[in-house]
Amino acid sequence: QVTLVESGGGLVQAGGSLTLSCTASGTIFRINSMGWYRQTPKKQRELVSSITSGGVTNYVDSEKGRFTLSRDNAKNTVSLQMNSLKPEDTAVYYCNADITDSWYRRDDYWGQGTQVTVSS
Repeated sequence: QVTLVESGGGLVQAGGSLTLSCTASGTIFRINSMGWYRQTPKKQRELVSSITSGGVTNYVDSEKGRFTLSRDNAKNTVSLQMNSLKPEDTAVYYCNADITDSWYRRDDYWGQGTQVTVSS
């Protein structure tokens, strides 16, 4: 069984910063990729950023230069540093991981979601 635990959401003023962290635990053989998605009541869940096991990162254009995703392979953790936050960044942010477990089954896992609210 694999679990993703998120932390770091909250309320911040426009222009401020937040860091979201996500740790994977359980019967993990390999984490193929990890990342963050976000969702609002008016929009479908969308990719924010992801990082492969080799450290290759992917960002949505609107976040390039403002968000930085990093990964600690030893701790099975990814952290999303979000700077210059805008009200339109307000959403529930979900951690996602593509994981091969100890029985060599590969699957997609999700965290419970953490709220980020940016006030104007």
